Amino acid sequence: MNGVDIITDCMATNFEIQKVQTVHRLKLAEFWGIKEGDRVLEIGSGQGDTTAVLAYLVGEEGFVHGIDIATPTYGTPITLGESITYLLNSKIGKQIHIDFHMDLLSDQIEFLEKSFDHIVFSHCAWYMNSIEEFAALMKKVKKWGKNLCFAEWDTRISVVEQYPHLLSVLIQAQYESFKKESDANIRTLFTPFDIQKVVREAGWDIEKEHIIFSPELQDAKWEVTKLVRDLHTELEQLGEIPEKLKSLIFSQMSMLEDFRVTNEITPLSVYAFTAK
Repeated sequence: MNGVDIITDCMATNFEIQKVQTVHRLKLAEFWGIKEGDRVLEIGSGQGDTTAVLAYLVGEEGFVHGIDIATPTYGTPITLGESITYLLNSKIGKQIHIDFHMDLLSDQIEFLEKSFDHIVFSHCAWYMNSIEEFAALMKKVKKWGKNLCFAEWDTRISVVEQYPHLLSVLIQAQYESFKKESDANIRTLFTPFDIQKVVREAGWDIEKEHIIFSPELQDAKWEVTKLVRDLHTELEQLGEIPEKLKSLIFSQMSMLEDFRVTNEITPLSVYAFTAK
């Protein structure tokens, strides 16, 4: 078995779907320079898509400590707890430790200075409740690791087929801005320029930047499908929001629906960087 198949085999989800996700995350980890023996702190480990890749690359002499603010029961169709339990029992599970329901901004959570070679923050910035929360996190984790390894969807579309993915993200971010609490995938939208500003103000020096395009990723179709299915329920649960905003959202939905009837849907590219 090659590396992709070995990693994918350690995950509980559908092999062919997971294989696409694994290939993408290997591109990220190779760009970040993750190597055998490294100690990695992964923030926002989720169902372990990136965790598994990191664990494979650091090997038995390395270590991956994954942290997620969500509970083990979060997630569908398979929960985070179910997915991680499967991963921990796999051939790469012994170099992994996962903590759920952990708020890194709590005063009670600390690590020794420079105790990790890399701090990985991959595809989870949009889960932040605000730009202030993101900034506070970037400042706090800085003393714990030597390098920051970052990745998030890039809002700068390069092909028109990425347009539905961007529209679905924008619509969700608009109504999410009215929620006080949320467990949505997209809570606050950051552009690459927002991210750069926050990271630099936190004291990190961005060294390498890279745009990674993985057209096979299924995330764009998942986001569009979820939005179409859930929009009316989301708006009903919000209660009173400005009528002008509702009209704007429905206009954008019409644009999205019109586009997806006659065009392919391609995921956004991913903006990645390393910083010290």
